Formats: sequence, C-alpha cells, structure tokens
Amino acid sequence: MAFTSDLKVEDSVAFITLTGELDASVAGQFKSIVEQAASAGPSKLVVYMDKLEFMASAGLRVLIFAKQKMGVGVSIYLIGCQELVKGTLEMSGFHQSVYMQDNYAEA
Repeated sequence: MAFTSDLKVEDSVAFITLTGELDASVAGQFKSIVEQAASAGPSKLVVYMDKLEFMASAGLRVLIFAKQKMGVGVSIYLIGCQELVKGTLEMSGFHQSVYMQDNYAEA
C-alpha cells in the first residue's frame, strides 16, 4: 500500500494522518509534514496511525525528530497504532515519551 501523510491544523492542534507503509523511501515526506506542523506552533500534535500498516526505523527516527522539533511544551498523541507499529514503538522505548491511545478526544 502506498504511503500518504496529511496535515490539518485546528485550534492550535496539529493533526497528521498516516496511511500505508512508512519506510526509508517515504520518511522524507513524513518529515516535511512534521516541519509544516511545527511551523504552525501547535500546543499538541495528534498523529493518527490506525491506517499505518508498517513503520520501519526511518519512521521512528522521524517521530523522534517530531518530539525534538515540537519542543517540551507540545504533547504528542499517537492514535490507533496497529500491533506491528506498536511493537516497534515499545521496543524502542519511544512510547514512554508520548501518549498512545486508541482514540483521541479533545481534553
């Protein structure tokens, strides 16, 4: 399945939706979306990952970049991670620095 990433910013929350397979060949596309999101100055970054079927280490590197780029004051939510992707996040320990949830509800 082809990779797509979409960005929407509403009320100081950046929403990124990821679909398909995130590997080294498309990680740059995801990184560009993260940079666009960061330039909007959001208070939260919400990444919908329920349609992301696979994430290679290059995708994990972009998530780490997102955490650094957004800064300490921005909470990152990873929503609906499939088991394979969730396993990658948990093995790396990255899940401890973000909120992983099945659904996102505005707090």
